[in-house]
Amino acid sequence: MARTKDPAELSVEDKLKNLYQLQTMLSEIDKIKTLRGELPLEVQDLEDEIEGLTTRIEKIQSEIESLKREITERRGTIESANQAIAKYKEQMDNVRNNREYDSLNKEIEFQELDVELNQKKIREAEDAINRRTDDLSNCSTAVGERRTDLDIKKSELEEIISETKAEEEKLRERAKNLELQIEPRLLAAFKRIRRNSRNGLGIVYVQRDACGGCFNKIPPQRQLDIRMRKKIIVCEYCGRIMIDPELAGVKLEKAEDKPKRRSSRAKKSAEPQSED
Repeated sequence: MARTKDPAELSVEDKLKNLYQLQTMLSEIDKIKTLRGELPLEVQDLEDEIEGLTTRIEKIQSEIESLKREITERRGTIESANQAIAKYKEQMDNVRNNREYDSLNKEIEFQELDVELNQKKIREAEDAINRRTDDLSNCSTAVGERRTDLDIKKSELEEIISETKAEEEKLRERAKNLELQIEPRLLAAFKRIRRNSRNGLGIVYVQRDACGGCFNKIPPQRQLDIRMRKKIIVCEYCGRIMIDPELAGVKLEKAEDKPKRRSSRAKKSAEPQSED
């Protein structure tokens, strides 16, 4: 069984070839992701919003239950106060002096004030329940609408994924196998460059004497070094790894030759001679 060659032992040319092949596969995966557009983010946003609304609904329901318990407790307090008032009024019929009468009268007034206070608190709690019930209804309606939107977005996303899943998995598997043929340190640098670049390109070829990533001009000597394939060269402006088009397997259109200026002597010979 043939021994797999250590990626570190590969020539610079082979390293660059492998990197460019990997870039091509990753770019195809990026295109598939672009095809999905903003759908994954929209689905995530809707799920987060539904989760937030659900949490808010639970909180509102808890507040309503708490208010209902408060109303029940206050009604119990009112009932107790009314019973106390009735008892004090019965006792007033049997008072022996003014001091007992005044004392009972104060107790009755205190209980009546307590009844009024609890009735006021009950009304406030009932108003709060009405408001929270409206909030609950609005949140429930919003959740229903968001769930409908989520189902539509998920359906669209699943349809796109089903169309591209096989292709993406195939590309990912090929890319994973190709990564094993690349020196770990070089692969890590390549991935770092990809993360930092807006278009996801970690290795680019020279186009019209310029970097294919940032389009800054490359000096002739540096272009020669790139064509020599003796060492890994990066763009001094954007940091992307450089590869010459021929090694990348890219055929660039040659600029059309500019029409040559005719010499004045040829121009004169082309002119018709005047007859004497």
